[in-house]
Amino acid sequence: MNREVPTTSYANYAPLIRFLEEDLAISTDSIATALRHQEEDPGLLPMVLWRYGLITLEQLDRIFDWLETA
Repeated sequence: MNREVPTTSYANYAPLIRFLEEDLAISTDSIATALRHQEEDPGLLPMVLWRYGLITLEQLDRIFDWLETA
C-alpha cells in the first residue's frame, strides 16, 4: 500500500522528490519515511535516505550530482 508523499507540506522538495521517484525509482514510502526523519534542511534528505538504507551509495552520488545542477 503506497502512501502519498506530503508534497504540500514539503513544496520546496517537489523537484527533488520528482527526481527521486522518476529517475532513481525510489518508492513513495521510502521518501515519506525520510521526510519524517529529516531536519528542515532539504540538503539532508539524501543523507537520511542513505542512513536508513533506502538508497545505495551510487544513488546518493547521483542525487548530489543532481542537486549541484538543480
